[in-house]
Amino acid sequence: MEILSIGGGVCAPKGFFADGLNCGLKVNGAADLAFMRSSAPCNLAAVFTSNRFACAHIRHAKAHKGKVNGVIVNSKNANAMNGSEGITAVEKVVAAVPFENFLMASTGVIGAPLPVETIIGGIRRFDWNAACGDAAAKAIMTTDRWEKQIAFEVRCDGGTFTIGAMAKGAGMIAPQLATMLCFITTDAAANQEAFQAHLNGALDESFNAISVDGDMSTNDTIYLLANGASGVYEAEAFDAALRRALHFLALEIVRDGEGATKLVAFEVKNAAAKEEAKKAARMLSTSLLVKTALFGADPNWGRIASTIGAAQIECDAESLTISIGGVTVYEQGINRMDREREEAAAAALRAESFRVVCDLAVGAHSYTSYGCDLGHEYVRINADYRT
Repeated sequence: MEILSIGGGVCAPKGFFADGLNCGLKVNGAADLAFMRSSAPCNLAAVFTSNRFACAHIRHAKAHKGKVNGVIVNSKNANAMNGSEGITAVEKVVAAVPFENFLMASTGVIGAPLPVETIIGGIRRFDWNAACGDAAAKAIMTTDRWEKQIAFEVRCDGGTFTIGAMAKGAGMIAPQLATMLCFITTDAAANQEAFQAHLNGALDESFNAISVDGDMSTNDTIYLLANGASGVYEAEAFDAALRRALHFLALEIVRDGEGATKLVAFEVKNAAAKEEAKKAARMLSTSLLVKTALFGADPNWGRIASTIGAAQIECDAESLTISIGGVTVYEQGINRMDREREEAAAAALRAESFRVVCDLAVGAHSYTSYGCDLGHEYVRINADYRT
């Protein structure tokens, strides 16, 4: 099996098209509307937010039965908390697409009515045979600083298939399906149940392992569209490629966190149970006190230890060891922070990426969550998000 990185994003697999343009939602002229479509009907796998106030496009997608031909995506407006009018808006938009069985996805401000006619105007301008994955990836962005996309050609015993993906997200990012939109295309040939199982299995160490600010959106959505055009499928190879793609996109989201200056891996190891390691790691990635210390490059290991204890898992101060960027700052009940280690740990915290490791020494289970620092720019962006 070989997994080779290629260009093209969601257009890399056979039979897929995509593009993006400005339809008027973003007044600065940036792209705000995208489409993806397949030349053949697709099996659909999907995962959605667990927020009880799920947006209109999610409720519309959950009611859809059978295969799909593509997706329309708008940024700037979430079409959430709009009641039945939100569903009606989705129906009007997909009805304007010159293909049947389209779904929709939206991201942006909650509570504002979806400007249907503006979006339909953009739909009428699309070149539906375009293969511009870059343009589509840019059109779905909100506060993102860069587009996020990836594609792989996968060579296995049965032949070759391709997988492409793009995502958006920078704020309102919390574990249990981080706040983002993600679209995956593939020409691999398998049934819907197989693709859903692959998608479900890839989330625990990708989108469910990241946090920017601990807030969960109403719009979190992952669509996987598979048209089978390659005629090739090998379960192990597809699983490996999908996991690699989603892990890359998940880390790109954290790296691009609103105002973030560093990407941090929080590893909790030797816990009594996997769920306990997961709980503690996720709390570390969402703790505001930890995140602000990271922003200030302050190796305040007491905030890390306090968060571990607050997780209500099996742990003991006499067995806990904490290291920051490879520098041991606390070891089995002993504060190791002399002047030399203080300086070394502070230097590690000034790097663009590093690892915080908490060894509980009470079991054999580990989990790694990913987060970022939190600083002034995050406050500035979200204090005037609607304007």
